[in-house]
Amino acid sequence: MTLAELKERLTLYEKLMRLDKPIGTLLLLWPTLWALWIATEGQPYWMLVWIFAMGTLLMRSAGCVINDYADRDFDPHVERTKDRPLAARKVSVREALTLAAVLVFCAFLLVLPIFAEVWWLALIAVFLAASYPFTKRFFALPQAYLGVAFGFGIPMAFAAVTGEVGPLGWTLLLANIFWALAYDTEYAMVDREDDLKIGIRTAAITFGRFDVPAVMLCYAATLGILAVLGRQLAYGPMYFAGLVTAAAVAGYHYSLIRSRSREGCFAAFRHNNWFGAAIFAGIAAELNLQPWLMS
Repeated sequence: MTLAELKERLTLYEKLMRLDKPIGTLLLLWPTLWALWIATEGQPYWMLVWIFAMGTLLMRSAGCVINDYADRDFDPHVERTKDRPLAARKVSVREALTLAAVLVFCAFLLVLPIFAEVWWLALIAVFLAASYPFTKRFFALPQAYLGVAFGFGIPMAFAAVTGEVGPLGWTLLLANIFWALAYDTEYAMVDREDDLKIGIRTAAITFGRFDVPAVMLCYAATLGILAVLGRQLAYGPMYFAGLVTAAAVAGYHYSLIRSRSREGCFAAFRHNNWFGAAIFAGIAAELNLQPWLMS
């Protein structure tokens, strides 16, 4: 294989893993960081942060490869996905599955130094990531399943810090499920017409003409759950300022999706990075900045 051929192959693998589109990694990373900061009361072990950040990147990449493998016969019929490497038959099924296996193996190696409880959760996370693409065949709200898969870094983070998940970790995961329902429904609204033709099930199709209110209710549920958690943890104004900022971001998303244009819905989906970042900023400010200001 020549250097040019190797470079072309690596470019195809990069696209298969969506390394050229980091938004998906960020949507997994923010809730994981929420959990790490809350579980450690704002004092995370930086090696643990690095492990979870790298694990998030590897598992998101593996999930994308598995998703494209599962959808390889559907993607050629969808405008947005028809040029993906597997859909365009530029990468073989064997190559894709080998790449996914290598990524999952590397991710599992990262958690070996952590509590054994995390190992079992990691196996569940792999199952969720591998099975999610197939839920679109039969489940009316696959985006809810995605919320569990995308948020499983939350219980893993609590287990890594304390040796157990506890009610706080599971409640935070519930908040993430509603957030994923919101942003991935926006994503599904982009492909609704194509998905109806090929028989894929999505929340955008299930919600129908109530899709926009459903998205906003999911944002409200996310923020409501986080507000209750904040009260239980006796967090102060900085934490709630983060939630208010996230609510403003959600309001902006309403302005983007209310017309249901493909461009607006996709822009809203990508903008969810700022929703997650606002919540994390509130948590970090409350736990790291507030004590310093009061000292």
